[in-house]
Amino acid sequence: MSNFTDGKTRVCGLIGNPVEHTLSPLIHNALARMFGIDMVYVPFKVEDGDLTDAIKGALALDVKGLNVTIPYKSDVIPSLEDIDPLAKGIGAVNTLVRTPNGGFKGYNTDMTGLYRAMTDDGVELKDKTVVILGAGGVARPAAFLCGSKGAKKVYVLNRTFDRARNIADEVNRALYNLDNEDKMTADGLSARGEDNNAANVVIPMRLEDYRDLYREEDKLIVLQCTSVGLFPDVNSAVIEDSEFYSHISVAYDMVYRPIETKFMKLAKEAGAAAFSGLRMLLYQGIDAFELWFEEKMDEKVSKEQADEIFRSLVFEVSGASNIILEGFMGSGKSTVSEILADKLGLELLDTDAAIVEAEGRSIADIFDKDGEEAFRDMETGLLETAVYEHFREMVISLGGGMPLRAANRELLKKLGKVVYLRTSPETVYERVKGDNARPLLRGDDPLGKIKSMQLERGEKYEAAADVIIDTDDVTPMEIADKIIELLGLSF
Repeated sequence: MSNFTDGKTRVCGLIGNPVEHTLSPLIHNALARMFGIDMVYVPFKVEDGDLTDAIKGALALDVKGLNVTIPYKSDVIPSLEDIDPLAKGIGAVNTLVRTPNGGFKGYNTDMTGLYRAMTDDGVELKDKTVVILGAGGVARPAAFLCGSKGAKKVYVLNRTFDRARNIADEVNRALYNLDNEDKMTADGLSARGEDNNAANVVIPMRLEDYRDLYREEDKLIVLQCTSVGLFPDVNSAVIEDSEFYSHISVAYDMVYRPIETKFMKLAKEAGAAAFSGLRMLLYQGIDAFELWFEEKMDEKVSKEQADEIFRSLVFEVSGASNIILEGFMGSGKSTVSEILADKLGLELLDTDAAIVEAEGRSIADIFDKDGEEAFRDMETGLLETAVYEHFREMVISLGGGMPLRAANRELLKKLGKVVYLRTSPETVYERVKGDNARPLLRGDDPLGKIKSMQLERGEKYEAAADVIIDTDDVTPMEIADKIIELLGLSF
């Protein structure tokens, strides 16, 4: 599926405020390409007070479907023709699907997306004790999900106790109604009376009382549903007491910027399995897409297809839309880039090789006939193409002189994360001595020339770099693994 649109192209999108940093277009446009569906997905910023008009406008413009994000997940409900019972139970929707009557029906795929992510991770909720940190927008569907899937107890911890209690009351009532629909009287009250119209699964608790949880015999499944730890506040966790984490078996953080939060790190250090909310985001999007286009899909999105999109999300969140290796000749760029591309399943672009192929002649020949400046112009042209044509998810191995131009360094910053493989002159010499194909090392005293050139180039390499790795006495495989770790690309 290309980016071509015509009169048959359908539109889906996201309404909320803000929407500028949403990852939803990446998910849905990728799914449309995978399934050959003629659709484009775009975000729509809706100002306060304009929600009703936005829904009417979407219906009038024949928008196929919408996602809804903060602050409108509850406010949108009065504008809907119908609402799914589960979404009604938790009082929030995030997906709108067109009905045959020309309205929208509301669903909540935050809940189904979280459950699909948990299933993917092999996490079972039945008869488990769950702790939800926070009482914000994600906490309600998370509590309802855990209760509806058989959790023994669901504790909601919040600094403001009243908010935790409100969520507990609402979700307990919704769970009771879900389990006892056939016992409901005509006025919507429980057959056993209004006072008993509630389950007792969800328990509110003040955040500062978290040590009371240690009385639980089972280890805890903890869902971190606050914004604590969200970039740029990456060195904070809502609870930082190491003893707390020793009571956890599984930890989920709904924050996914950064991909590994301090909450996740503390959980891992204590031996718990820890997961980012990024996969929940992916699956809530997949569930919405399947609701919109069920009639066009022979089968649901496979695990392999989901993993492909998840990889793209990881690259987007990490800021490493491409991994770019720079360094002096002999630093190991070519070998490390091949290992990285293989490990991560990415396309490899060697800029020197690309120029040789485009020109149909060697770099030495270009230097001899056209001069170094002409070759540097070719390098800049290649970088401009990569930036303006939005090259993505590639490992790019740079020629040694490419970062020397200030203009090139600016282009590299737009293209992805730059990793400087720093290598001592002596190591470089041992690796490249006798290689007559390198025009800059011709003549006497190649080691002296290497030292001089590195002295000249080192500062510019460092200016271009996001990450610096010293490569002396380190294997290419170890370097590749370190790059993956430092860029947060373990998936």
